[in-house]
Amino acid sequence: MDAVTLRVGDLELMSTYYADALALQPLEERSRGAEVHRVLGRGTTPMVRLIGTPGLPAVDPRQAGLFHTAFLFDDAPSLAATVLRAAQDPRSRFAGSSDHLVSEAFYFTDPEGNGIELYTDRPREQWRYSGGELQMSTLFLDPNEYLKAHLTDDAVSGVTAAHGKVGHVHLQVGDIGAARAFYIDALGFETTVGSFPGALFASAGGYHHHVAMNTWNSAGAGPRAAALGLGDVAITVPTRDDLDALAARLTHHRLPFADTGRDIVVSDPWGTQVTIGLPGAAVEDVLAR
Repeated sequence: MDAVTLRVGDLELMSTYYADALALQPLEERSRGAEVHRVLGRGTTPMVRLIGTPGLPAVDPRQAGLFHTAFLFDDAPSLAATVLRAAQDPRSRFAGSSDHLVSEAFYFTDPEGNGIELYTDRPREQWRYSGGELQMSTLFLDPNEYLKAHLTDDAVSGVTAAHGKVGHVHLQVGDIGAARAFYIDALGFETTVGSFPGALFASAGGYHHHVAMNTWNSAGAGPRAAALGLGDVAITVPTRDDLDALAARLTHHRLPFADTGRDIVVSDPWGTQVTIGLPGAAVEDVLAR
């Protein structure tokens, strides 16, 4: 998964929030007419692109769009240090924490209503399957006990240098069947958990999930009107052969798409643009989307 794009009403507020609360660093920015596009991340890894678009309606939690962007960290101390920063920022809204069996996660909401997950994975050899389906759950995870167990002075002082990336993106959709037809049948993800009420989890390469879709707040939602919140979702695939296979599936499913040679751009049934590109995307490539 590549950097997620958010359309924001207050670019400076949101930029300083992601920098201060999540320890992301501004990497690059570019103006496009009246819009300013700003990319933030860890090291050289882009993690979020903010597009300043004041005047759009606010995020509506009942509509299709973003449930949360999930930022993945390498280890428990790095996660704990980031959670501490997010919790200490008065602009954050803490939304809970959970042990999902495959991962441990903490949830926040940013100042404009976009969901955020901060998490780290358990080793794959600890993941369990039943009936061919990955076992995931939502168990209580005490945030204070987690910080006591894993927070270190080195992690706190080095939090901005610690590696991070977008691990998965969780979407709100209007219908699970339509989401399956697009993200599984057309894009080519594989279902990992399909039995959870009102939700679908999918991945490539055996991961627990790269994308998730739910109807918990948005059942029956139609295509999105222009609004703040999710702009687009970006996915990286290994080779041009993967893009060719994707183009064939999209053609088979009669879905219109654009192919630039290096990436394919298609919209899901709710109007979210999905960009599937080749690896090695630089910050400039994120800005060019």
